[in-house]
Amino acid sequence: MIMPRGEQLLLPARPGFIWGSLLMALMLNLLPLGRVPWMPDFLAVVLVFWSIHQPRRVGLAVAFVFGLVLDVHQASLLGQHALAYAVLIYFAIMVHRRILWFSVPGQALQLMPLFAAAHAITVVLRLIGGAIFPGWPVVLAPVLEALMWPIVGWLLLAPQRRAPNPDANRPL
Repeated sequence: MIMPRGEQLLLPARPGFIWGSLLMALMLNLLPLGRVPWMPDFLAVVLVFWSIHQPRRVGLAVAFVFGLVLDVHQASLLGQHALAYAVLIYFAIMVHRRILWFSVPGQALQLMPLFAAAHAITVVLRLIGGAIFPGWPVVLAPVLEALMWPIVGWLLLAPQRRAPNPDANRPL
């Protein structure tokens, strides 16, 4: 892949850092803050980030397993988050090459419909299961997740950035 002019060459992502960030996002989702409809899904954002940047390491199986863990923790309909995460990651992997050519705000705009679709899947499955409609603040969650995208991207790419070490013999 040809890098756009001015982009910094990144070091490879360490598997321990990838899994640690996924577990940290899971822990943020498991915090007992009370489940309000507009609360962003931290795990979904981190799963999408790694499936775009490292699609061979974080894929559908990882998303499905994390979704099952979240379903068990929240005592929700088993497979609800697993299906939503699997669909989310499938589409994220499908567009991962195209997404990387956009600027970070452009990436957030491109990913907002994916986040909205994942929330729509969970809401529809809850309604089918007999729950009541959580209200219109649920529309705010994908917007907050898209707004989190630049912060998450900056935090998760920070260990991969090279220190500026100019050398006449090594132009990279």
